[in-house]
Amino acid sequence: MSPETLLKEPSVQAEASPFSSESFDSYVMTTYGRFAIALERGLGCRVWDTEGREYLDFVAGIATCTLGHAHPAMIAAVTQQIQTLHHVSNLYYIPVQGELAKWLVDHSCADRAFFCNSGAEANEAAIKLARKYAHEKLNISNPTIVTAVASFHGRTLATITATGQPKYQKGFSPLVPGFHYVPYNDISAIESAIEQLDKDERQVAAIMLEALQGEGGVRPGDIAYFQRIREICDEKGILLILDEVQVGMGRSGKYWGYENLGIEPDIFTSAKGLGGGIPIGAMLCKSSCDVFEPGSHASTFGGNPFACAVALCVCQTLERENLLENVQQRGEQLKAGLNKLAAAYPHLIAEVRGWGLIVGMELQADIELTSADIVKSAIAAGVLLVPAGPKVLRFVPPLIVTAAEVDRALLAVESALRSQAVQ
Repeated sequence: MSPETLLKEPSVQAEASPFSSESFDSYVMTTYGRFAIALERGLGCRVWDTEGREYLDFVAGIATCTLGHAHPAMIAAVTQQIQTLHHVSNLYYIPVQGELAKWLVDHSCADRAFFCNSGAEANEAAIKLARKYAHEKLNISNPTIVTAVASFHGRTLATITATGQPKYQKGFSPLVPGFHYVPYNDISAIESAIEQLDKDERQVAAIMLEALQGEGGVRPGDIAYFQRIREICDEKGILLILDEVQVGMGRSGKYWGYENLGIEPDIFTSAKGLGGGIPIGAMLCKSSCDVFEPGSHASTFGGNPFACAVALCVCQTLERENLLENVQQRGEQLKAGLNKLAAAYPHLIAEVRGWGLIVGMELQADIELTSADIVKSAIAAGVLLVPAGPKVLRFVPPLIVTAAEVDRALLAVESALRSQAVQ
């Protein structure tokens, strides 16, 4: 069934709520640089602001709203579960949590799942599991986790330390010890780092990478690089952790980003698209490295019936509606359109890259135009886009996006580029 037949305009519009940015900023901490629109409802790949203006949503909560907004299957799942049981403690068995874990295990290389609330928490769980494994199985007293320059793994103290971008770490020292950074897609750098860390008695317990760097500029992993890393990890007993928070759950055109690389991780993390916009995260691992036991780790809200029911609905809909095929087709359409623009504006666009429906358009480094400039112009044209750094424009629409909606987004970008070209 197509997204068009599933989604219908609501017959009754919600009454407009009073809103002012000044009032908002008086009460909410300014941890975000917000664009000057206030969104209040959505349907499919469209959202509306408090003034009633419609936008095409190519942000999707930053790669989160897998099924778009107000999807009928999610509405049914939310309604049924909130009327049944929304939260109990993990002190008891939660059947729907087990169902979700089974789906994830059946559709990945993992054997076990731990549920939490966010990508940062999932990555924290992976870091803790790797350290515990290092102490108990590898007899490493001072374990180090190698991560990549320009990576992004979250906003907790451990995950911003794992994140190889100083701008996210500024003002939060002392950072968590036990991390080392190497350039992404550079195998000689990682081989040298492992050798040097061993000499410094900082033995490497794990290598933690994104299959595709999202916040780092939508940079896909190199197949040969990851395959060699898998070999190194096997040779040395090092765990390979893949952060799939942004690229997983079908966004790459496959269920998981690692499937594009021809390797399997020991541990990988998921969040964002897993719940389709409802907060849930998961750390998944192979049984060979599952050293957690009762008391090792926990989460009050993690894996609650409500979040798990919605996530299971997202997973099942992704499979039932064969959305991976749509991701592949619309991703090719999007990249072809952006490459056409790159050919028309070579002085503005340096490169188009990505997998499926996570695509980046990098601007030329020597021009004043920034990704934020394009975002503002697109907003004015009724299309929401998101930067991935000062020079990369990121396209991460819901996985139900249609061909016509991709064309509309491309027209907005073309309009923005055309206006810059004549200046």
